[in-house]
Amino acid sequence: MPAKPKWAQIADHVREQIASGQLSPGDKLPSTAEMRSEYGVSAGVVRHAILVLQMERLVHGVHGLGVFVADRDEAAGS
Repeated sequence: MPAKPKWAQIADHVREQIASGQLSPGDKLPSTAEMRSEYGVSAGVVRHAILVLQMERLVHGVHGLGVFVADRDEAAGS
């Protein structure tokens, strides 16, 4: 069975951090540059992972400030 794409692995890791409480609502995710370095991937791969997490309403971006863990109410779609 082929390995998961890198973007999916990153998204899974962030999901696990949110589920475990390691990342709480309002916490800022590392920058794209930091994540590129941590995971050894391109900026496009990091952006893809973040986009998937945004579509799942687990995180939200604030222009010029970064990407933050969504409040539980936002994640639930309320």
